[in-house]
Amino acid sequence: MSFKVVANPNFGTRRKASEAQLANYSSDVVDKVRAFHSSIDGYAVTPLVSLNGLARELGVDSIFVKDESYRFGLNAFKALGGSFAVGSYLAGRLGVDISELPYDRMISDEVRAALGEVTFISATDGNHGRGVAWTANKLRQKCVIHMPKGSASERLENIRALGATADITEFNYDDSVRLSAREAYENGWVLMQDTSWDGYEEVPISIIQGYLTMLAEADEQLDGVVPTHVFAQAGVGALAAAIVSFFVNKYGTSEDGGPKIIIVEPNNAACIFETLSSEDGKIHAVGGSLNTIMAGLACGEPITVGIDILANSTDFVASVPDYVAAVGMRVLAKPVGKDFPIVSGESGAATLGFTYEVLTNPDLADVKAQLGLDTSSKLFFISTEGATDQANYDAIVNNNAYPHP
Repeated sequence: MSFKVVANPNFGTRRKASEAQLANYSSDVVDKVRAFHSSIDGYAVTPLVSLNGLARELGVDSIFVKDESYRFGLNAFKALGGSFAVGSYLAGRLGVDISELPYDRMISDEVRAALGEVTFISATDGNHGRGVAWTANKLRQKCVIHMPKGSASERLENIRALGATADITEFNYDDSVRLSAREAYENGWVLMQDTSWDGYEEVPISIIQGYLTMLAEADEQLDGVVPTHVFAQAGVGALAAAIVSFFVNKYGTSEDGGPKIIIVEPNNAACIFETLSSEDGKIHAVGGSLNTIMAGLACGEPITVGIDILANSTDFVASVPDYVAAVGMRVLAKPVGKDFPIVSGESGAATLGFTYEVLTNPDLADVKAQLGLDTSSKLFFISTEGATDQANYDAIVNNNAYPHP
């Protein structure tokens, strides 16, 4: 396994295509998405944690971590995308704008009678499927979830507890997506997938839009502080597209004075890394088992929607071994000084682990210089999940599984 960081050679080369896609995530859309989520029973702004002790230890100005383990009691951010996508789909079925379908109306008997019985289906490592299942449960509708081979049984049972029919397949993530798409077509079900391909883009766009709520929350919580560096983990790239879109729409690219954006992926599923480090303008998929502890990032085929945004505006892409995520989990769990501890899962801690390595490993001094990390740096991260696989979390944090080599 290797630690690879590459400056994106596509930066600034897809401005026109990027601008067209950025319109899907404008400030007006942000307001509409936030209004929808704010109408949901149980909605609350998740914490933005300032790790001042860690920042001093690492020699940077500040470190901010958005902690999504508190989101809707589901231990991950994914319900934001799933709920907004389902709401947008239902609004379309009813012939109304999503602004006319607040949550209490969406789950009403009136809407259920108008829609009849709907079955939603998706493939997931756990968090996205749990969000879709949670929304379907609130709607009193059916849900089918397929999980890729190697998925944690705890994540499977969390989905089943919400009334969904769920299983762990013999396929990797991308083939589980194809299985779900085929069953949706054959059975007249509604595919709620957080990846996209030609001909299937409306739902993924809605899912990406749903993620904007946590970014708008974070921007308000930063209270005027503009990060110098924004770190995004990537599976298919939907979350990364939301992060890049929000910050570029608000502050511009790093060339325009906005923050530098760094995308981090696991070595065995680095499809965004392979796509953005190439200069041919094509999407590069990654095959095989996609085996990594960062289950939420174990995806081999990038999104088509938002890829121009990522290509045009991402500064650096990184591909890292599994121990990097484990480092991040342990650092967040065991705070420095008066810092607040953060329970972060494997995918949630990947970016912090990457940055910790860059700032503490003398062998990566050239990467530190390449990224422009110094005493004036203000770093922003999203811990996208808590301990969604408790046994693995305990093994890593308390028993040093996946140790630093």
